[in-house]
Amino acid sequence: MPGLEKARELFAEVQVAPSILSADFGRLREQVAEVLDAGARVIHVDVMDGHFVPPITVGPNVVAALADSVHDAGGLLEAHLMIERPERSVADYLSAGADSVTVHAEATAHLARTVGLIHEGGAGAGVAINPGTPPEALAEVGHEIELALCMTVNPGWGGQPFIARSLEKLPRVRAAIGAGVAIEVDGGIDPGTAPGCRVAGAGVFVAGSAIFAEPEPAAAYAAIVAALADVPRR
Repeated sequence: MPGLEKARELFAEVQVAPSILSADFGRLREQVAEVLDAGARVIHVDVMDGHFVPPITVGPNVVAALADSVHDAGGLLEAHLMIERPERSVADYLSAGADSVTVHAEATAHLARTVGLIHEGGAGAGVAINPGTPPEALAEVGHEIELALCMTVNPGWGGQPFIARSLEKLPRVRAAIGAGVAIEVDGGIDPGTAPGCRVAGAGVFVAGSAIFAEPEPAAAYAAIVAALADVPRR
């Protein structure tokens, strides 16, 4: 299934998306397999360049290393590019096997063109905004994207506490993008914070340390899924 079609299908449902940022990279394939076996279908890959955010993390080679096993399980790889001028790197992540690519509105002067490049490559397109960025930054591309990511911590490091005022921001994100686009939250997501985000409008929940910092990642993933069960969305 092409990435764009897969992204539209999976993002239409509630998803808990394990982020490999907090995984044990010595056991990366094994830990990703554990959460896939537990039912995860969106694997989130945080890419940081040391410029847009201070840390440097992974590149297309990690996406390529995971692509076959994730796809064989019926899953999707989302590359979250926390990098400057992401339009220069989109093709590399698509070639590596990313099914969806999310870029930051703050990182490029050519947001609409970058979304177009992602779609031309056959993948789902997401746009992220930082906690200090107003939802209106999404308005001009809201009708073109599959995913709007509202950062619920300041990007750069895992394990940060959830920013509570994000719950007030999520309905404003929905107003900016309209219906039919998934809202994703990333940062401080765990069984305690995910339900409130769901009520406020989120449908995709990125969790890193809440899953991979736990002794049993599959059980930690299942705990977030259980916390979201039967929670109504606004």
